[in-house]
Amino acid sequence: MPYSSQALTKLIEALRKLPGIGPKSAERIAFHILKSPPQESEALVSAIMEARWSIKACSICFFLADTDPCPICQDKTRDQETLCVVEDSRDVLAMERAGAYRGLYHVLGGVLSPLDGVGPGDLRIRELFERVKEGGIKEVIIATNPTMAGDITAAHLAQQLKAIGIKVTRIAHGLPVGTELELADEVTLTFAIQGRREI
Repeated sequence: MPYSSQALTKLIEALRKLPGIGPKSAERIAFHILKSPPQESEALVSAIMEARWSIKACSICFFLADTDPCPICQDKTRDQETLCVVEDSRDVLAMERAGAYRGLYHVLGGVLSPLDGVGPGDLRIRELFERVKEGGIKEVIIATNPTMAGDITAAHLAQQLKAIGIKVTRIAHGLPVGTELELADEVTLTFAIQGRREI
């Protein structure tokens, strides 16, 4: 769609490349930026550039941070015997927001997906096993998403970790709090029944 200027078209097209931003959202954001005081736009550009150049993957867990090792790996008050394996850094943020876990993390960088050409060598699986073999880790919690690729990845990791004598657990899947049974799908109900625990 032609806009009043090439600069506006370029801005909207750049915003549309962001995940979850469609054409209308891109237009809304672009016009918001143009209506805002110049210092707000400059602060946004500055924050993006600072994040882009200062944030790197931690050399231990691969969580994105501006220090290496990251603050989580540096925190000796955390449980040093439990390692939670996640797909990417956003999952670490979600776990930290929940506040229910105080151990260490390992970010795989994705999941196994043979159809997409993603095999074990494309993920940080070798680094995971190096960490576990160093000693100290007694339990690995696999927290990949409850998708087919996430389940394949979890099964692959569990088989290999159990073979070297590590306790492996998987986060439970099931009904979200506040959901009514009649509204839940069959797969969710199946996971809820399979993940039940004694009360």
